[in-house]
Amino acid sequence: MTMPTVLPITLASAGAAAILNIWLMIRIGMVRRAAKISLGDGGHPPLVARMRAQANFIESAPIVLILAGVVELARPGSPWLLGAMAIYLLGRVAHGVGMDGGLLAKLRSVGALTTMLTLLGLAIWAISIAADA
Repeated sequence: MTMPTVLPITLASAGAAAILNIWLMIRIGMVRRAAKISLGDGGHPPLVARMRAQANFIESAPIVLILAGVVELARPGSPWLLGAMAIYLLGRVAHGVGMDGGLLAKLRSVGALTTMLTLLGLAIWAISIAADA
């Protein structure tokens, strides 16, 4: 007998977030290797940008995942939560790519906006669930 998956949306989102974090780390490593900078940022703007892309992800991912988890506990199986998490993760990819500048620089703003809107939406949703309790 198999047990049902607990918090499947949050679980899948946390797994995807971990993979996204690894991708951001690999992108940093690629610049480090090319610029021969093993520690710190060496004042190298492309390395600084990629390090900030990862740091910015790490600054928002924990609270987004916590909010997703508590919302999913209160409202299991919500397609809205699944959509919000997908948009958040896609936005973080856009932000990471956009931090490189160039033709795709506008994706940085897209990623930042989707992150803020996801955080705001999940926060309001969590507060409204608590207010109804």
